[in-house]
Amino acid sequence: MMRIAVCAPSTPITPADAERALALAAAEFPDLEIVVHEQCYAVEGHFAGSDAVRREALLECANDPSFDAVWFARGGYGACRIAEDVIAQLSPCARDKTWLGYSDAGYLLGGLYRERIGRPVHAPMLADIRRENGEAALRRTLGWLAGAREGLEPNLAREAHPVVAFNLMTLAMLAGTRLMPGLAGHVVMVEEVSEYLYAVDRLFFHLTAHLGGIAGLRLGRVSDVPENDRSFGHDAEAIARHWCARHSIAFLGHADIGHDAANRLVPFG
Repeated sequence: MMRIAVCAPSTPITPADAERALALAAAEFPDLEIVVHEQCYAVEGHFAGSDAVRREALLECANDPSFDAVWFARGGYGACRIAEDVIAQLSPCARDKTWLGYSDAGYLLGGLYRERIGRPVHAPMLADIRRENGEAALRRTLGWLAGAREGLEPNLAREAHPVVAFNLMTLAMLAGTRLMPGLAGHVVMVEEVSEYLYAVDRLFFHLTAHLGGIAGLRLGRVSDVPENDRSFGHDAEAIARHWCARHSIAFLGHADIGHDAANRLVPFG
């Protein structure tokens, strides 16, 4: 039986979230054992506990050899505050684990990929159970852990290069830091949520300057865009194409990833 530890390096979930997810897993994926760390319910300001509490919970899950995977409970913000310290304290058994999440969890996935620790995977998280059709999102992650491949991003089967997937804001903030992985030769997939289009443009301005040598970029969904007092004049695809052209990056089209229940899995590499 595969054992999966759930912790919250960013923001908290509720016991009700966990109960729904555990019930679904027990009914449909009996070969998976999911253990939710109590830290997931801690609250300190914006975060799921203090930096120290979140760091120690993640290290407990990561350095426990009885767990095969670490599943991040929710995004939001906070993982970047602990990621470097956590990665520096990982034991050898962490290299055998699968690490799953997206959004703010990308700080950890990126740092792990940089250090070649385990198998990072862009994947729906436990808190996605709250979304409309959220059960389908969880089935996608749990099904993949159980051996199914239907939940994978469909372009993966056609890519001749290694692939990574990130939230646009997260990857832009990673650029230039000690957590940023080398992405030369990779297809990079990005998605975004709840950002003005001028902010999306600004993020691409910064990010594409750090993506020299990649094999190409795919754009996931840019959703819940706020309405500005004036139209930006370009949609998300036009923005991505503009900055890719400025930096001689191949724009490869769309990716089936996003901050929604339809989000697909992308194993890194």
